[in-house]
Amino acid sequence: MSERQLVAGNIAVAMGALAAGCRYYFGYPITPQSDIPAYMAGELRKMGGTFIQAESEIASINMLLGASACGFRAMTSSSSPGISLKQEGISYMAGSELPGLIVNICRSGPGLGGIDPSQADYFQAVKTGGHGGYRTVVVAPASVQEMYDLTILAFDLSDRYRMPAVLLADSLVGQMKEALECKPYVPPSDLPAKAWAVTGKQGRKDQRIVKSLFLGEGELERHNWKLWGRAEELKAKEQRSEGKYLDDAQLLVTGFGSAARIAKSAVEMARTAGLKVGYLRPITLFPFPEVAFQQATATCKKVLCVELSTGQMVEDVRLSVARDAEVVFYGRPPGTGSLPTPEELFGQIHKHYGKGA
Repeated sequence: MSERQLVAGNIAVAMGALAAGCRYYFGYPITPQSDIPAYMAGELRKMGGTFIQAESEIASINMLLGASACGFRAMTSSSSPGISLKQEGISYMAGSELPGLIVNICRSGPGLGGIDPSQADYFQAVKTGGHGGYRTVVVAPASVQEMYDLTILAFDLSDRYRMPAVLLADSLVGQMKEALECKPYVPPSDLPAKAWAVTGKQGRKDQRIVKSLFLGEGELERHNWKLWGRAEELKAKEQRSEGKYLDDAQLLVTGFGSAARIAKSAVEMARTAGLKVGYLRPITLFPFPEVAFQQATATCKKVLCVELSTGQMVEDVRLSVARDAEVVFYGRPPGTGSLPTPEELFGQIHKHYGKGA
């Protein structure tokens, strides 16, 4: 077992990327994610990797596209407005069937907003903010350890399904420090070969082409169905969630990321008070853990969804639960200057417990 370290969430993302074999980083500074490029700038140089602070977010996502097309594990990171600028490039990557990691340490919005923790980028990540109806893998860490572990998972899934991956967190998880246990680094040379990578002919007769432009008769339709099929395979095989107290729950509390941390504490308070309250947290936001929600609401008919927004994930919760289950929402968007406390959410549990259950 490796030695545990006290590490901030943003640094854990960078450490996870290096452990996963990523040696290419392209980005642009923006609060509250600038710790990531700062760390990568120092560490990649020591490891013989490439770090480029691009002239813009648009430039950085297209550099990521180029590195990925050559077969390398590569990443970029930003915060909400910067991710918006990357959307065209993410769509081009998806259309070209290219993997790569995009980290979004969310800030509040819309517009310039502020630097408070927010979860209002859920739609942008999960429903995809770019054109063309593509999909991306989306993971949502709720701890520093998960910032590290899910970075590695995101790279693996992105490579396996040949689509971009998004790690969606916020400044609460990004800036806080917790104990982290690291894994041995994977040298890039030990990663599986990518038979599609554009590396020059190198004595081969075949020609490798990476593109997102399809003009032949029926070619684009076939391509889109191929991308759809890959997303359906992802949904069938890669749903992930964390559940607790589900067997006897009369009220189910759900949330993702930092909101889920607070909700989990409130559920423990409810259990101590003798209330039969369960907890279910999506770890993958796409694919959304529909099966877990269907199974949990086969017996528990009331769900409380907690988010740091005016409500976005709640739509996927409503689509995933049993048809006779009721979903209620409690949100705290940025602007109040504080996050909801466990006691505040415990009050919401009391409010809804037993009603319609």
